[in-house]
Amino acid sequence: MGRPGFMSRGGGGGRGGGGGFRPRGDGGGGGFRGRGGGGGRGGGGFRGGGRGGGQMNGFGSGERRSSGGGGSFRGSPRGSPRGRGGGGRGGRGGGGMKGGKKVIVEPHRLKGVFIVKGKEDALVTKNMVPGESVYGEKRVSIQNEHSNDTDEQKTTTEYRVWNPFRSKLAAAIMAGVEDAHIFPGARVLYLGAASGTSVSHVSDIVGPEGIVYAVEFSHRSGRDLLGMAKKRPNVVPIVDDARHPHKYAMMVGIVDTIFSDVAQPDQARIVAHNAHKFLKNNGHVVISIKANCVDSTAEPEAVFAGEVNKLREEQFKPIEQVTLEPYERDHAVVVAEYRASKKVKKEKKETKTEQMES
Repeated sequence: MGRPGFMSRGGGGGRGGGGGFRPRGDGGGGGFRGRGGGGGRGGGGFRGGGRGGGQMNGFGSGERRSSGGGGSFRGSPRGSPRGRGGGGRGGRGGGGMKGGKKVIVEPHRLKGVFIVKGKEDALVTKNMVPGESVYGEKRVSIQNEHSNDTDEQKTTTEYRVWNPFRSKLAAAIMAGVEDAHIFPGARVLYLGAASGTSVSHVSDIVGPEGIVYAVEFSHRSGRDLLGMAKKRPNVVPIVDDARHPHKYAMMVGIVDTIFSDVAQPDQARIVAHNAHKFLKNNGHVVISIKANCVDSTAEPEAVFAGEVNKLREEQFKPIEQVTLEPYERDHAVVVAEYRASKKVKKEKKETKTEQMES
């Protein structure tokens, strides 16, 4: 039974062409589905668009803005101050978008994620710390339907705009990933947390009943991560090397999901080491793969296939794959299920017992 091969990658429209792996030929195991990029109107209400061209509905291209139009959801180039109010990381900047009757919030098919529909559409998460922005992102307050008529007693819910040009996880959702396995109450290990931009949205999604263990190696980014976590009790910041999970083993419990955005050639091995240590049996990993960081001389499709094979060797069952165009070039997100060996199960059981006793 031969390994499934890559078909041509999908284009930027709709859910893309049928990029990814074909199902296994003999019917056993079923392979997993891969899909093309998420341009067009894919991903729950957003209009797609190229990265260099004008303006995507709700977000700037990340490189230059169109001279015409201009809703209050427009993004700005990466790394630049965002929002009219400015404000440093963790400040109150970012400015709010007008809510009111013209703006409607609808739940996304993924729990904990929402879509704001108004003059412009946007992917949002419910702000766990109302009134605070993390990285200058736009915010929108929606009046609750059952609030009283008097102005003094009206209640609102605040949402934070999640820009897929600045978050691999948001890009995967926009590209049409079936399930990111991050949900209210989930326990998530986030590898490659950087300054906490995406981590803050994961914090919103899992809510007060969940927890996010955020690992970042860079001390500079780690300072921003620590600052963000001070206002979010469900975030545990860890400034350490994800290659050595034993160093932070006493801080991390058994988790439901591992999300990895570690741009390293040995990312599959890093994820496997953390999964063997912390991921529950039948838990899931969601891995963002940057082809150039793994092998800059090979075609992206070949790189993605190679990483998937590495995951299979480490007791993972690949479920699906999506490419991240037009949000990221030569990137893919792979979702896989973890099947722990009997030896690993025994070790985790002993570790859990030790943690409970301590």
